[in-house]
Amino acid sequence: MKGFTLIETMIAVTILTLAVAGPLYTASRAIVAAETARDQLTASYLAQEGIEYVRAMRDNEYLAAYQAGGASVSSVAWTNFLTGGDAAAITQCRTSTCTLDPARAMGSGSGFSLQPCSGESCTPLYLANGIYTQQSDLGGAVRTPFTRTIQAVNVSASDERIVSTVSWSFHGNPYSVTITSHLTPWQ
Repeated sequence: MKGFTLIETMIAVTILTLAVAGPLYTASRAIVAAETARDQLTASYLAQEGIEYVRAMRDNEYLAAYQAGGASVSSVAWTNFLTGGDAAAITQCRTSTCTLDPARAMGSGSGFSLQPCSGESCTPLYLANGIYTQQSDLGGAVRTPFTRTIQAVNVSASDERIVSTVSWSFHGNPYSVTITSHLTPWQ
């Protein structure tokens, strides 16, 4: 008997298909895992940037109060940071979530870097000139899957919890990274 029968040929094709499909499936899962890890790393950096930005706002209030002088520099700076009338106050981020756009002037409110989210959701980030921003109209801005929110929570008179969350969706699965830090007055 010469050649293969139909059953032998079908078995050989099935074995060959399984031998090729297994490594291809594994490779595709490895690529998805690498892309997810890349996004998680980016989200971690963006969330940490949110914490550091709010910390810089607190520090700027301390420097401004220090330059103005007086006996209670730290408490004046802390009060200005939390509820002051100037743009460096985080008052709006205590009552609702805020977005952070480091491409804008430091501060909180209309036209500044920290702005309350409009409606129920915050807008996604755009990548423009190497900066993650809320501004879609900057030259070459590309929409990213990331959305960053900042929220300030009053813990006590001398303790403010800052929560920075970055969320995104990948292949229909929602992901998020949250970093929390506590800020206190300087002294």
